[in-house]
Amino acid sequence: MQPHQRIIVALDVQDAASALELAKQLHGMVGLLKVGLQLFTHSGPDVVRQLADHGEKLFLDLKLHDIPTTVMRAVASAESLGVAMMTIHLCGGADMLASARLAAGDQTQANFDCGIPLLLGVTVLTSMSQEALHSVGVPLPIEEQVLKLAELGFDQGIRGFVASPHEIAPLRCRFGDKIKIVTPGVRPEWSVKNDQHRVMTPREAIDAGADYIVVGRPVTAAPDPHEAVRKIIQELTV
Repeated sequence: MQPHQRIIVALDVQDAASALELAKQLHGMVGLLKVGLQLFTHSGPDVVRQLADHGEKLFLDLKLHDIPTTVMRAVASAESLGVAMMTIHLCGGADMLASARLAAGDQTQANFDCGIPLLLGVTVLTSMSQEALHSVGVPLPIEEQVLKLAELGFDQGIRGFVASPHEIAPLRCRFGDKIKIVTPGVRPEWSVKNDQHRVMTPREAIDAGADYIVVGRPVTAAPDPHEAVRKIIQELTV
């Protein structure tokens, strides 16, 4: 995989027009564009269709977490939009994960060209500190919780996981190349951390074993998003 193909830019913008303009600026420079809750809540599935019509590969990041039947139907709806990746919360439990996997298809065959989206199980959000995790009733250290949830997902056929840079190495040690790891909480050294706690630079995350890195505000809030991505690609190429 080429360095630029590992980059996912989060389209954390206000509306479809802003998303399409940013996509136009970055077309061909990155692997995927991520549509999250902010944009999807404002513009709905139409923005996903519009971006797909422009030839973009898309990551739909809605972090689905509901009863199994609802999640299964939501995954099927997302699949009909032609997205390459989508997220579900691993803490939804085995039945929910199995239903999602059934709707998405055989995850060992998932790829951008065959029409089977890669389901990504969300482990522990990168905004969560150890104290925050304990405050919601999880007594385990973050790393142990991430591995516990990933094992649950893997047992139900999930082959992709979202985890902070600091959990990449443990996941690789446990699952090897059987899984894909998508890593948010990536901040170039020239950017600020914002509300992320467990962060690394793009180069550090790839060196640790991430398949893809998600970058949002360092690109979307930059005066020149094209230049910001170029600098990240340069860092990954060194």
